Amino acid sequence: GANLAHYPPAVERLVLVEPDRYMRRKLSKKLAASGRTNSVDIIDRALEKLDLPDESFDFVVATLVLCSVADLTAALAAIYQLLTPGGGLVFLEHVAAEERPRRLRWQRRLQPVWKRVAGNCHLARHTTSAILAAGFVIEAVTRECMRKAAPVLRPTVRGIARKPA
Repeated sequence: GANLAHYPPAVERLVLVEPDRYMRRKLSKKLAASGRTNSVDIIDRALEKLDLPDESFDFVVATLVLCSVADLTAALAAIYQLLTPGGGLVFLEHVAAEERPRRLRWQRRLQPVWKRVAGNCHLARHTTSAILAAGFVIEAVTRECMRKAAPVLRPTVRGIARKPA
């Protein structure tokens, strides 16, 4: 729900996917407080298990969620199917610390426990590579550090990928 305030009124429809019951409750409260309750649907299924028409979305926004999907390849395939040709995937994800080998070792050590306590969050995913492997074309990408986060969560990748037209 952190992104709700960033969607302009011109956005005709929002479909929010939140399979976690606790997080869905928080999302519902944020949505009610935003005043934007029309043209918004909350779906309680996993991204990989959505039953929505192919090529029915112009954009998909993924913010700190691709780390926790059970099957990243299946989730990205589902996003690809949902997007219209030329549609965009806007993403912000924490990722493997590829440029910091010591931090990457810590991410890998902590990941088995971290996944259990943090909603299946994988600390050392290679999200950009997975997006490319799913058939997307990266339009823009930046690796940055989330400075206020714990060191194992700091490496992030943010960008826009497109389904070829």
